[in-house]
Amino acid sequence: MPDHPQTNAAAVFARRIAAFYAALFVVLGVQVPFLPIWLAARGLDTGTIGTVLAIPMVVRLVAIPAITHRADRRDALRAALILAASIAAIGYAALALAPGAAMIMAAYAFTSAFYTPIMPMAEAYALRGLAGHRRAYGPVRLWGSAAFIAGTLGAGLGLDRMAASDLIWLLVTAMAFTAVIACALAPLPVRPRGDGPRPASARTLLRQPALVAGVAAASLVQASHAVYYGFSALDWAAAGFDGITIGVLWSIGVVAEIILFAFSGRFAAVPAVLLGLGAAGGVLRWGAMAFDPPLMLLAPLQCLHALSFGATHLGSMGLVTRAVPADLGATVQGYFAVALGLVMAGAMALSGALYARWGGLAYGAMAAAAAAGGLASIAAVRLTR
Repeated sequence: MPDHPQTNAAAVFARRIAAFYAALFVVLGVQVPFLPIWLAARGLDTGTIGTVLAIPMVVRLVAIPAITHRADRRDALRAALILAASIAAIGYAALALAPGAAMIMAAYAFTSAFYTPIMPMAEAYALRGLAGHRRAYGPVRLWGSAAFIAGTLGAGLGLDRMAASDLIWLLVTAMAFTAVIACALAPLPVRPRGDGPRPASARTLLRQPALVAGVAAASLVQASHAVYYGFSALDWAAAGFDGITIGVLWSIGVVAEIILFAFSGRFAAVPAVLLGLGAAGGVLRWGAMAFDPPLMLLAPLQCLHALSFGATHLGSMGLVTRAVPADLGATVQGYFAVALGLVMAGAMALSGALYARWGGLAYGAMAAAAAAGGLASIAAVRLTR
């Protein structure tokens, strides 16, 4: 008996967005751990590296709302993803060729203007399409996390076999491939116009106290990863770990995240509760990291990534899915990304100064940020009730 057309359409949609997530997260797998090493190889000091890493967090404040709102108004998420990914690939090539710190900052700012809206648009596209096809988000999103491991391990292997100053070309190649995969995304169904009540505006939705508290909780817990994202690879390299060991440590955390995503479709947790679990994982993880744990303890600590990142991410996506109409998905994802960008920009810039002065003790400040996120999640639970 042939498969039902709707079943085939759902499978095709899920496969294609999974492939896009995979390509996009290869970019992240190269960029997040190893871009600081490339910047250091180009002669930038830790303070300047922290400033450079904060650039996307600042640029997104303008770029994301402008692009996501336009994509929603024109019902053109797929086209916006293709265009943004293509220009971002060109931007990373310009970054690779940029001479000096000032030009690196300028090229990175240009690239970030088109790269940073990709993730919130992809999330809005995936949540809307998967809901329409009655598919769970986590089992599709996990392919991005799996690809992050591939990117991290590949870049770690590259670090052992090529000059650190050449790592940027792995990033350029991965972004170009992402642009190609974007072209294969299935179009979302066109929304009928004039049927049914007009949805509330995004600004009206963001006045809901429970939603605001949830966004604050997610932003604080995700921003608590700033020292880890910006300086863990440099810290571990200074401790004598080779590129493969660094890649494996990052991969352990992502494997734990994948396991959580794989089983997330089998349980229904209140988003604010997931945010609270993420905060608890962050407090424990960063509190331990502040004491410079040995390699044998780093592996179990990395497993807490399933909570500090994974549970926090699922909680934030659950908030958007429950509170936001599909018509405003990209716009509200954009506002959420802006909120995260504001908090993360401050945390990332601060992390450079803290790490330069205190080294691994800077993780203590990240534990405090996660604890603040936990308090916000408690407020979200109470406001929801």
